[in-house]
Amino acid sequence: MERRLSLVTLGVADLARSIAFYEALGWKRSVTAAEGVAFFQLGPIALSLFPDPDLAEDAGLAVRASADFRGISLAHNVRERGEVDAVVALMERAGGTVLKRPEEKAWGGYGAYAADPDGHAWEIAWNPGFPIAEDGALTLPD
Repeated sequence: MERRLSLVTLGVADLARSIAFYEALGWKRSVTAAEGVAFFQLGPIALSLFPDPDLAEDAGLAVRASADFRGISLAHNVRERGEVDAVVALMERAGGTVLKRPEEKAWGGYGAYAADPDGHAWEIAWNPGFPIAEDGALTLPD
């Protein structure tokens, strides 16, 4: 198997609300003709938004009874320390919830957590040891 993550799908309660949130972050929706799902190209991977019941059915699972922590967080790493504050503020203005305000991290970086309208946790982080390439790719050290 090739080492690649192609698409991340988030189950959402209200597709229109979630689309509006991610568009308010400046993300452009792709495949707009697709009904009942939304796609956003994010560099080499894509994000899709799919109503919770439809995603659960597609995976053969029961719908989660709670929107509390789902056991996963997504991360958006930034190139400069000050971008953490700016991204967290943008997410809050767009209708997200700040879970943990920006702070210095023990590992030498700076980060915060914010959630989208469905409670999906996003870590917003600046890590001086993980450079971001011009194309947005994160580079892990050897």
